[in-house]
Amino acid sequence: MWPFALLIGLPLIEISLFVTIGAAIGLGATLLIILGTAAGGMALIRAQGGPSSMRDFQRNADPLSPLAHKAMLVAAGIMLILPGFLTDTLGLLLMLPPVRGLVMRRIAAKVRVVRPQPPRDATIDGEFIDLDAEKATHRPPSAWTRH
Repeated sequence: MWPFALLIGLPLIEISLFVTIGAAIGLGATLLIILGTAAGGMALIRAQGGPSSMRDFQRNADPLSPLAHKAMLVAAGIMLILPGFLTDTLGLLLMLPPVRGLVMRRIAAKVRVVRPQPPRDATIDGEFIDLDAEKATHRPPSAWTRH
């Protein structure tokens, strides 16, 4: 139900914000802001494409933290590219490190990592072929091998 509500509600909110803000500041300023944030979002995504430095990984005990920050900055860039004042505001907020940390903590609280452990008394059943005994019996070459 949430994705459907988001799919319907987000464009309605964006249209109403376009009309309200556009009436207050004018068409030219509205278009300039939207195009400017889109260009900023593209630059932000392009900046995140480079390799992470080793300092990022050595500074944190959790090696996924720098990658999560980069992923959130890419998400902020995508929000900035989307036309609209609500998505631009959310993208600008997501660029702030305290907001990214809060979002990561909220997501981490809902994620549970489970590693399956094989039973210790499990018997592994299998078959084998003694390759030395196979060499002793001469077979004609297979059509799949070159000789």
